[in-house]
Amino acid sequence: MFLQIPVFYLYVRSVCYSDFKLKTSHVLHALPFFIVNLLLAKAFYFVDKKSKMLFLENILSNKEILFIHFFIHIQFIIYLILVFLTLFKFKKIYKENYTNYNVVTYNWLFKLAIVTSIIHFLALIKNILKFTNHEVTYNSALQMLGLSFFLITCWYVLMALKYPNLFRSIDSTLKPVENFIVKKMETSITEIETIERLKTFMENEEPFLEPSLTIQDLALKLNLPSRELSILINHQMGQHFFDFINEYRIQKAKNILKDTSKKELTVLEILYEVGFNSKSSFNTAFKKYSGTTPTQFRNQHLNI
Repeated sequence: MFLQIPVFYLYVRSVCYSDFKLKTSHVLHALPFFIVNLLLAKAFYFVDKKSKMLFLENILSNKEILFIHFFIHIQFIIYLILVFLTLFKFKKIYKENYTNYNVVTYNWLFKLAIVTSIIHFLALIKNILKFTNHEVTYNSALQMLGLSFFLITCWYVLMALKYPNLFRSIDSTLKPVENFIVKKMETSITEIETIERLKTFMENEEPFLEPSLTIQDLALKLNLPSRELSILINHQMGQHFFDFINEYRIQKAKNILKDTSKKELTVLEILYEVGFNSKSSFNTAFKKYSGTTPTQFRNQHLNI
């Protein structure tokens, strides 16, 4: 039990960060596991048979068992907090540096963390009931917990089968823009000129049509340091790079949807043409910037 949540935490980090590697220092996450087993070695593992039977008969009153139950729940709470902090940081950095943000990836990990929290809550109730006289309720909670583990395992496998390329990781060396910006009262003339050059480049060259465009790619095209461009978009212009690029994509999609000569194109063909690679992310972004679905927008402007 003491290895489950640390392994889950390391799993989340491995999914979020493309350069994640197991290190010798990660063995420290197994420290609670070793502490508990050393405790049980003295109380149970290396004692005679009679002492083992006595330990099992009085298991609910053993101070070692009480300590283990308390310790496991403290560990779960700490690691769940670390998991959610990792996910929030991942989402922030991704939106500041990448386009075509895969909502499925974040939602999958976030839901997995929520389900893990719920299962832990059920385990907590089960363990509380264990030390009471409510045997029937305890058995019901035990069965519910077992069923929950079974269902989450099935869900995990089905998700892996449905989305074999579910995750897109980020570089762990990337930091949120707020970590390296210098606060100042107003945008400089140089920054205003760079913003205008950026907008002109976006309108004329349309780099947003590239589905896998990153802020590093765009900075290279503009011959600018990627950090400078990141600060310019995410801080000075007040937009995540993700939103900045998708706004151009949606505007391009609107123009195509209003074009009578392209009315034979399907919505799926249009979303791929403007740089999206997911129908769900296209529909979400389109509704965000236009207030309607792509089909409704087309019908309104072509009077269909």
